[in-house]
Amino acid sequence: MRRREFIKVIAGSAAWPVVARAQQPAMPVIGFLGFASPDGYRPMVDAFRQGLQESGYVEGKNVGIKYRWAEGRIDRLSAMAADLVHSQVTVIAAASTTAALAAKAATTTIPIVFEMASDPVRLGLVASL
Repeated sequence: MRRREFIKVIAGSAAWPVVARAQQPAMPVIGFLGFASPDGYRPMVDAFRQGLQESGYVEGKNVGIKYRWAEGRIDRLSAMAADLVHSQVTVIAAASTTAALAAKAATTTIPIVFEMASDPVRLGLVASL
């Protein structure tokens, strides 16, 4: 091998780790949208984190969570949902029917996970079950 070819191979191989790091996906971020205050939802949030951990996701290690709490003020939900969409979260977890409706109004591209006792089809959150 000639000297110039050898130098090109060495220089190229030195750049491989940089290219490999650049291609790794960013850590997913969950947008958590709550209607109430975090104090009232502490057991639910703890269970949410535990469920994530059981699925292999640990907050701060391989998943981020952005919490938004409306403190019982329904008028704040739309702006908070829009903020999560603007932040380009991977998914929105809505902790109430009103939070799910606000999230649905804010995005058509980000998946929304929600819990509720009502009929999500009747509310327009999903097309069908």
